[in-house]
Amino acid sequence: MKHVPERTHRAMLDAHTTLRLGGPATELIEAASAEEIVAALRKADAGDSASDDAGISALVLAGGSNVVVADAGFPGTVVLLRNRGFSVRREGERAIVCVEAGQKWDELVAATVAEGLAGLECLSGIPGSAGATPIQNVGAYGQEVAETITAVRVYDRQTGETVVMRPDECGFGYRTSIFKHNHRFVVLSVDFSLAVSARSMPIRYAELARSLGVAPGDRVEPARVREAVLALRAGKGMVLDGGDPDTYSVGSFFTNPVLTSDEYAAVRAQAGVEPPAWPTGDGSVKVSAAWLIERAGFARGYAQVGTGVGISTKHTLALTNRGTGTTAELLDLAREIRDGVRDRFGVVLHPEPVLINCAIP
Repeated sequence: MKHVPERTHRAMLDAHTTLRLGGPATELIEAASAEEIVAALRKADAGDSASDDAGISALVLAGGSNVVVADAGFPGTVVLLRNRGFSVRREGERAIVCVEAGQKWDELVAATVAEGLAGLECLSGIPGSAGATPIQNVGAYGQEVAETITAVRVYDRQTGETVVMRPDECGFGYRTSIFKHNHRFVVLSVDFSLAVSARSMPIRYAELARSLGVAPGDRVEPARVREAVLALRAGKGMVLDGGDPDTYSVGSFFTNPVLTSDEYAAVRAQAGVEPPAWPTGDGSVKVSAAWLIERAGFARGYAQVGTGVGISTKHTLALTNRGTGTTAELLDLAREIRDGVRDRFGVVLHPEPVLINCAIP
């Protein structure tokens, strides 16, 4: 018997975001398959549904780990991706992992590590769904999904067709892609090509290498990498924990700014010391946003008086809802930090999450 999507009216969205913030949606639909997702979007896009100020008739959410939703919510239909599961097809020294967009990401990573596959182990502990990873080009500890994605199956809301996009069509960049800030394409499933190997990919990230007791470039068992990454993330409040408000966040709120060599020299001169930075290979330099924030006067645990939000006590890049916060308060804190870094260093920080029906003032 065909499954009928579950519909709820005037449902609060705070229950569907890792920030635990967000007002009501006009209608909430849980779609358990790609077919149900497409059907729900076609109906919403063809109807006279209300939309936000960007003209979106329907919003798609899965894990809600990289979105900030307005206190006013979303005046339209929200489709929750609940299509889950994945398959593994081994091809010699590689394995193709085909995963549904609504599949919980860390469950997938754990399964690939257990299967003896390498390529996702450094991305352990990241909340959210598999379908969100190409949107953000999710990365951590020296890996990013663009390195292993071979295909992204999407529903094109403009043409009404389902298509498969190659990596070179996805516009992957640092924490971005053609899918980010673009509601035309809805990810339905993703294919990854992973190595069939008892060893991880080379360890690139210095902090992770130190934690493992190896040199950068070394390879160890993927399970060891996963265990070390989970410990590092937990120490920074970056693993979801219902009992710890420090984890009520979207992870890193700001991206690390990429500066020209002249801009980097100006920051270095202003600071009087060498900022943590990484060459990008094209002459520019990626600088630690956390370092800039701290040097601009915003320490871990900083909070505006009388609000329910603040900087995590464990990690400067995480802005958290301490249980009583509002989206307006969170965005005002983001504005204060952004402006403080700009005034101190002349560098403008940009938010990493997608802002729904709201903006940093």
